[in-house]
Amino acid sequence: MEPSIKIKPGVTKWDIRKKVWDYIEEKNLANFPRPVHHRIPNFKARKTLLVPTPRLRIGLFNKIVPPPGASKEILRVCSTAQGVKDFSVPVGLDAKVRVDLVVVGSVAVSKKGWRIGKGEGFADLEYSMMVSMGAVDENTVVVTSVHDCQLLDIPEELMGDHDLTVDYILTPTQVIRTDCKRSKPQGIIWSKVDSEMMDKMPILVSLQFREKKAGKDVTLKDERFMEKKDLQWSSDKRMPSGKGGNATKFKHTPTEMAGNSKEQIESDCKSQLNAPNRVTAVYMGNIPHSLRVSELKTILRDHNAVPLRLNWQGAQHRAFLDYKDAETAKEAVTSLAKLSISGSMITVEFAKNQRGNRSRNQTTEKTSKQPLLS
Repeated sequence: MEPSIKIKPGVTKWDIRKKVWDYIEEKNLANFPRPVHHRIPNFKARKTLLVPTPRLRIGLFNKIVPPPGASKEILRVCSTAQGVKDFSVPVGLDAKVRVDLVVVGSVAVSKKGWRIGKGEGFADLEYSMMVSMGAVDENTVVVTSVHDCQLLDIPEELMGDHDLTVDYILTPTQVIRTDCKRSKPQGIIWSKVDSEMMDKMPILVSLQFREKKAGKDVTLKDERFMEKKDLQWSSDKRMPSGKGGNATKFKHTPTEMAGNSKEQIESDCKSQLNAPNRVTAVYMGNIPHSLRVSELKTILRDHNAVPLRLNWQGAQHRAFLDYKDAETAKEAVTSLAKLSISGSMITVEFAKNQRGNRSRNQTTEKTSKQPLLS
């Protein structure tokens, strides 16, 4: 059977998600909730064989405990969302359990077992968490249930080490054994985890502590980025200024610092604080009212346009993205060109008060139609 949705070379994960969501909406293939954009589609079909269960992000996952002498009907109910609520108990990090089967939702999947979720990374991360506590391994079967239209030829280059693959695909018309040769996640890749994920999944804090104690590198994605930025900033400040330059040279060895007077040290500190801010801002306008900030972050990740900071102004249908310099901002603008979200063409351009490499604090002309940075 040929895929209903054709994939062109050079697509991103976000392009694939959008094609699937648009197709399902256009063909009216989904039940509530609608629209399906930014969701795992609840496609129209009789899904009695497997039902993905809700996640318990504080207790990691649930263990089904049916009552003694349960009938087949009760056992079937235990596999549903209501069954998890009525017949399950939380399982923590220290529980010695083995998971026999993992059921995961998908936006798109290939017959080779490569999977694309809705973009928040929680399914991949939750599997990695179970790996860390010894609950799953390479032999644990992973199954996904999708509509036939969600079967696509996903390019392998889009897959990363953190992406969860599937062993079986269930559709309304067929059961596919993928025989996937690509390895599943071997544990938590902390460089892919950010502070927002830590807030949403408190159990990650405990796992991070344990793995740090075991000597593993548990630096988070945003922490790693800020460390790199700080090193670059320090390097720039230590470079002597050229002719006509205004860079400040800092004495950074202990011997040199010991020879400085208190007044000189205070003067150097003031120079650092008053150094010009080289952050470059990008303006995004015409953002759909229904879009959530977490969804925008996913889009930016998929387009390799992750900013230093994101100033979200969803009520005004806009956002401002701060990048470390003009070159990085230019790459982001190019990457986000012709971006469309839920049918809305997004305006992406340098913020007015950043054009011409002007300072972030410089005032924009009052006649400008583009909103000012807050």
